[in-house]
Amino acid sequence: MTAPGLILFDVNETLSDMSPMGAAFAAEGLAPHQVKEWFAGVLRDGFAAAAAGGSAAFAEIARDGAVRLLEAGGAADASASAERIMEAMHGLDVHPDVAPGVEALASVAELATLSNGAASVADGLLRRAGLRERFAALLSVEDAPAWKPSRVAYAFAADALSRQPGEMLLVAVHPWDIHGACRAGLRTAWINRGSATYPAYFAQPELQASDLPSLADQLAPRP
Repeated sequence: MTAPGLILFDVNETLSDMSPMGAAFAAEGLAPHQVKEWFAGVLRDGFAAAAAGGSAAFAEIARDGAVRLLEAGGAADASASAERIMEAMHGLDVHPDVAPGVEALASVAELATLSNGAASVADGLLRRAGLRERFAALLSVEDAPAWKPSRVAYAFAADALSRQPGEMLLVAVHPWDIHGACRAGLRTAWINRGSATYPAYFAQPELQASDLPSLADQLAPRP
């Protein structure tokens, strides 16, 4: 298999481990399972803004969504509680497989990130993991015309990185991101850390792996 010229990583959930957010929600009087509802709502509203021809910052949508959940739950000071939830989101660590996987993949191709969140969040995440120097660039759709999975988000990354779309491999846990990248001409790799089934209605990924080291094994040059 021909190795890509550049590996482009999604950040939220692909690199960052969001499991501690359950405890952060519980500390503010919410149920841990509401993290999924909240995060899905952030993505939904970001996608809706993009589809309508506009844009909004990930943090703005996330904070507003947290406030509304907290208000519905009867929080005494929903704004302060939402800020603590956002602090927890910005202090997450990477999944256990990320450090060894990134180290292995760095020997295969140049690495970069493309996130619907702020580049500063990716920077903090990777610095805490001791991996920041492995990445040539940290890109955010805040600098693009629209959120992923809009085609223009991936085109923005290609332009910013001086690459043709077909030279880049998008790595993500989100099938919608894989689908968008495929439609934009990128190669794709779906990371499935659990037992999920890939949606039949989306473009299929070129590669699938249970974690990043397994993906590195698939991309490693063969003698």
